[in-house]
Amino acid sequence: MKRLLVGVLVSLGLAGFAQAGGDAAAGKNKVAACAACHGADGNSMAPTFPKLAGQNERYLVKQLNNIQCGALSAQEQKTTKCLPRVIPTMTGQLDNFNAQDLADIAAFYASQPASGGQAKEALVAKGAEIYRAGLAAKGIAACTACHSPTGKGNAPAGFPRLAGQHADYIALQLKEFRKSADGDASGRSNDGETMIMRDIAFRMSDADIEAVSSYISGLY
Repeated sequence: MKRLLVGVLVSLGLAGFAQAGGDAAAGKNKVAACAACHGADGNSMAPTFPKLAGQNERYLVKQLNNIQCGALSAQEQKTTKCLPRVIPTMTGQLDNFNAQDLADIAAFYASQPASGGQAKEALVAKGAEIYRAGLAAKGIAACTACHSPTGKGNAPAGFPRLAGQHADYIALQLKEFRKSADGDASGRSNDGETMIMRDIAFRMSDADIEAVSSYISGLY
């Protein structure tokens, strides 16, 4: 099975992700197993599983390929020059999908309307400050630079939509990036050579993360 994953990643030009170009109608027939965690339309009800609905295709394809890469051995990852993302709950879920399948799945979720969330009133002011202006004293840039003032992201650049995402999930990802930046190999590190998310998360306290995650959840 891992030979299939290696072949898929090599066929992608060793880039770790593919350009968007999937068939949403075809993708609808390939996501049955995904519904248990992410919802039938990509709007997960569980706060620890991300909402995929409305997410841009380029970002979704990249993450799916990174997850496939995470299933490979260290040597296979080195050979294919792919970027791994290890998610225990995704183990084996993508083994039988090729590059076109992943593009179709991404297209399907991107075509679905995204549901919103609710920010905690007590955290709105601090969350808005971090998201819109950053924290200059800590060297934290505003989230709007990559994710847009409305939280819709930047599809051509592959920067993800954040608006309406579960606050718990956002907080978890920021802490995983921070963990990696702190030298823990079990953390998340698939933000590329610029390490932009690792750098930002490393500078954030738990309170900062909670506030901005809550604000983003209500931003839609």
